[in-house]
Amino acid sequence: MTLIDTPPWEPPVAGTEVEHLLAALDRQRATFRWKAADLDPAGLRVRVGASAVTIGGLLKHLAWVEAYYFTLKLSGESPGAPWEGVDWDATPDWEWTSAAEDSPEELYALWDGAAARSRADLEAALAAGGLDQPVNLGWPDGRRPSLRRLLFDLVEEYGRHTGHADLIREAVDGRTGEDPPRDWRP
Repeated sequence: MTLIDTPPWEPPVAGTEVEHLLAALDRQRATFRWKAADLDPAGLRVRVGASAVTIGGLLKHLAWVEAYYFTLKLSGESPGAPWEGVDWDATPDWEWTSAAEDSPEELYALWDGAAARSRADLEAALAAGGLDQPVNLGWPDGRRPSLRRLLFDLVEEYGRHTGHADLIREAVDGRTGEDPPRDWRP
């Protein structure tokens, strides 16, 4: 019997629903982070075609999404700095545009920190009530989505933006590939 050394982002071969959902999200996170890794300020600001999307903007946007999903949507808590100080009505695309002013170190630390906090918040939520528990977010008719729905939405968000990062990164330096190399770590 041969044991295969699998990277930490590889989903289980046969796991529970929770294990598969968490692994799908972490695989998307790892692939996104690899596509965004090791860029200088110019690389983080590259645009493709008419799009205003940059990898720096994606890092900051997905850091905001992590904070928004796992604080405000999940539990109704404040997402904290820098998000709570933003006038979202006046600047609804703040995370996208302000990223151009941030250093690579700031952008990577912001995303890395947001993803780490989200993992911890998600682990605590799963321990407290599992996938079927309703989250804080609600519709006008009173319905509240489950944690399962929140996770599926986040996997979809990462899938879309990892595709954007893939195209931009290829334009920056030719990096392509579906998954990070086996030995890659952020």
